[in-house]
Amino acid sequence: MYAIILTGGKQLKAEVGQTIYTEKIKGEVGNEITFDKVLYVEGDKTVVGKPFVDGATVKAKIVKIGREPKIRVLRYKAKSNLRVQRGHRQPYTALTVEAINL
Repeated sequence: MYAIILTGGKQLKAEVGQTIYTEKIKGEVGNEITFDKVLYVEGDKTVVGKPFVDGATVKAKIVKIGREPKIRVLRYKAKSNLRVQRGHRQPYTALTVEAINL
């Protein structure tokens, strides 16, 4: 059984026992989060939402809060001595899916 959920402006496939990585969610490690924006559920029967499935929820537990590796961006223009280097680290939350309720 799996579900497609909407979180952080992205659609993610969630299966029971699976670890998923999302945009940063407020909370601490060990907290439980319930997602009610479920777009699709596949299992004994298939349910497609319009746009969300009524009464469907996905329960998950926060496993880790971290930041991805740094991405370096370099801007360079020849003959004008323009060199700008910037970096970015995107925060994320790792979740373990515990239950899909329909």
